[in-house]
Amino acid sequence: MKRYFEFVGGSSSKFWEISVSDKTVTVRHGRIGTDGQTNVKTLTDAAAATKHAEKLIKEKLGKGHGEKSASHSHVR
Repeated sequence: MKRYFEFVGGSSSKFWEISVSDKTVTVRHGRIGTDGQTNVKTLTDAAAATKHAEKLIKEKLGKGHGEKSASHSHVR
C-alpha cells in the first residue's frame, strides 16, 4: 500500500507519503519539489503496521493534507 498527500497553504507547500510493506512503515515527507526525508519503522507484524499507518493518515487528513493520485508522487 502506498498513499501520497499534499498540503499547500500560506507559505507551506509540503508532501507526505506513506507506504506499508509487511511489517514495515515508510514515511517520506518534505517540501514539494524535493526528495524530502525518509523515516522507516518496523512493527511487530503486518496488522500492527497497517494500524499504525492508518493512524498517521488520519492525523494528516485532520491537519489539512489532501490525498493526491500516485502520479503526483515524487518517487525517484
